[in-house]
Amino acid sequence: MKIFNSITRSKEEFIPKEQGKVSLYVCGITAYDYCHIGHARAAVVFDVLVRYLRFCGYEVTFVRNFTDVDDKIINRSREEGIDSQAVAEKYIQAFYQDMDRLNILRADHEPRATEHIQDMQEVIAALIDKGHAYATSGGDVYFRVRSFPGYGSLSGRNIEELQSGARIEPGQEKEDPLDFALWKQAKPDEPAWPSPWGEGRPGWHIECTAMSQKFMDLPLDIHGGGQDLIFPHHENERAQSIAASGRDFVRYWMHNGFVQVKSEKMSKSLGNFVTLRDIYAHFLPEVLRLFLLSQHYRSPLDFSFEGLQETEKGLKRVYQTKKNLESALPSLEGNTGRDLPARISEEVQAAAGQWQQSLEDDLNTAAALGCAFGLIRTANRILEDKTLRKAGDAGRVCRDILSALDGLGSVLGLFDQDSETFLNSLRASRADRAGVDPRQVEDLIARRQEARKAKDFSLADALRDELVQLGVSVQDTPQGPVWDLE
Repeated sequence: MKIFNSITRSKEEFIPKEQGKVSLYVCGITAYDYCHIGHARAAVVFDVLVRYLRFCGYEVTFVRNFTDVDDKIINRSREEGIDSQAVAEKYIQAFYQDMDRLNILRADHEPRATEHIQDMQEVIAALIDKGHAYATSGGDVYFRVRSFPGYGSLSGRNIEELQSGARIEPGQEKEDPLDFALWKQAKPDEPAWPSPWGEGRPGWHIECTAMSQKFMDLPLDIHGGGQDLIFPHHENERAQSIAASGRDFVRYWMHNGFVQVKSEKMSKSLGNFVTLRDIYAHFLPEVLRLFLLSQHYRSPLDFSFEGLQETEKGLKRVYQTKKNLESALPSLEGNTGRDLPARISEEVQAAAGQWQQSLEDDLNTAAALGCAFGLIRTANRILEDKTLRKAGDAGRVCRDILSALDGLGSVLGLFDQDSETFLNSLRASRADRAGVDPRQVEDLIARRQEARKAKDFSLADALRDELVQLGVSVQDTPQGPVWDLE
């Protein structure tokens, strides 16, 4: 497997430090608000990475943290009139609710910053002992950026250029404008813990250094997060971790690209901030998951509700084809005709292998999905052609297609629902979005069926016209009428 390593800016063969085992740390949320689509993209990308590594037989230790003490949390606690820990707990539980719906696996360890204050203080003390950090008279502790020669290697930034844009804020006792906080002195009405340097709380960067080492040995195999974390968070984390331990910190750095809204960076100030709950109000979570995996994880992803609608059509096609395959298999199994043309069997075999090769190439989910939709096209070609349906190996090939879709789906976290259940849920979701009451539709269809039985075709046609006006199409099948929105 090859992974694009952010620090070398190149694809490298992935070789874990211990054969058969992988240690993975991913930066989690700061728990002060509901999750947005940027959080979702990072969660889905690294969820697929964990799933694929385990699919390949690796024993993966996956750690994802929660930042539950921070300026943003403190500010939100004042806005909501509750203490900061209640704020953090509220939004951590909201995270679980939103991510569970998105089919995100729980991490093996999900530490919270406030649970590891002592661990952070031990790292800070080691940095002070080694001359990489210093305490001020006011009780702050800062990391000496210039004491670490490799600073800037991850982000590709020149320390002198950083110096030109840095300044010391009034009241700070920094030796250098570039130095960053490891420990912050206590302020009135803010959470604080005792420390050798006085009452205070940890800086943001130190928590990941302490918690990653708590659960995994250094160096970590993979450290991940969004591109926005490369600087300053991961740059600072790397510097303090190596300085404190004297060992390499991370072997492979992975960062997913930004999510944009109409080609602009998503932000509350621009009014284009989209939460998962905004999306779930109109679309099924699996639609969003497929959308997020439709582009390579390092590429920018442009979000729009129109894009979700197109993704929804593709997902419906997959589930409808799976349903049709499952229904057709009993009649295909006993065929005694000539086998399918060799090219069709070869297409299925190639696609079944190609999706794994795609994921081996820097987790290329877009290419893997291309294999899935290629299998769907092949399946429909067999199902729609009477000659191909009669082929002696049609049943086997269709089972191979279903097996390949199941294998890929298990890794991508897609296509794993009962087909009928999903299609019913999708129909209800689309009806709700269109303002159509499913109960009214079912009533009109039932009345139309009764009219047809009574041979009152005029009434049946009138009822069909009502359905058409609602944007509903009805397909009469041997199992009864099936409706959907056009």
